[in-house]
Amino acid sequence: MLDNLQELEIFGRVVSAGSMSAAARELDLSLAVVSKRVAALEQRLGARLLQRTTRRQSLTPEGEVFHEHCMRILAEVAGAEASMLDQRGAMTGLLTLTATPAFGRQYLAPLVSEFQAEHPAVSVRLLLTDDVVDLVAHRVSLAFRFGVLADSSMKARRVAPNFRVLCAAPSYLHRHGTPTSLDDLARHTCIVFGASLEDTWVFRHDGKTTSVRVKGRLSVNDGEVAQALAVDGAGLIYKSVWEIGAHLRAGRLVPVMTDHVGPSKPLQLVFPGGLLPTRVRRFIDLTLERLPAIGPSLAWQSEAARSGEAYSGLPLSKTSSTR
Repeated sequence: MLDNLQELEIFGRVVSAGSMSAAARELDLSLAVVSKRVAALEQRLGARLLQRTTRRQSLTPEGEVFHEHCMRILAEVAGAEASMLDQRGAMTGLLTLTATPAFGRQYLAPLVSEFQAEHPAVSVRLLLTDDVVDLVAHRVSLAFRFGVLADSSMKARRVAPNFRVLCAAPSYLHRHGTPTSLDDLARHTCIVFGASLEDTWVFRHDGKTTSVRVKGRLSVNDGEVAQALAVDGAGLIYKSVWEIGAHLRAGRLVPVMTDHVGPSKPLQLVFPGGLLPTRVRRFIDLTLERLPAIGPSLAWQSEAARSGEAYSGLPLSKTSSTR
């Protein structure tokens, strides 16, 4: 049985690493050992799991089904081991977190530093990417994601409000004036950004949703460059309060028309179902406790103003994305 688990571990790592050679390096094994274990697994199952060429590797249909089961088994084993360690009072193991690079730099890094100072025996791995990471394949403990998630086998906890804020640098507002209505946007330079260079901005006001086609001399496919341009006084920007929170606190950007905000896309913690090790539960607790202090206060203030009460996280629920 132990050999079987080792084969599952190797197979799972080959898939997540993208090749046998990469998996061998990560596992500190020889390529020959990894290849032999995968071949033994395929022989025992009577099915080819991986389609391999000189340039790429992919899962066969049988391999995709088996990989999903394999990851669940390994997660359950890891959870059982963590549970036993927890009962002995040990806080060890690997905590893998994923988020966007911008969120990771501003908010996740301080949380990780504080967590490791309190729990030095826990190793932390950060996967900062704009891509949606497959939590099972990459053995991710927690993912920080924005938006309402669709039904899936994942679980999620809504931890904070989020919305887009219209703002500009004080220097821009001094030169061009402050817009007070959506009609005023037609005479302002609006910085359009993102992969699709979306020039239609959606606002909510008094319970109604309005779409506005904006124009300006600036468009950029990178959100952080757009943010830098706005700070330099180049124009108005309409961005997530979490991404511009530091600039708002420092006064480098000033919110305008604060009664018009983007549709809510709350911040959620997403994680695979099953037993959560203590290290994961403790990091969730730390996030819920500390995020209001290091996050953009405007998010909680606006949420409280709209709801008439202080914001509190919602309970665990089934949600979204299988990744």
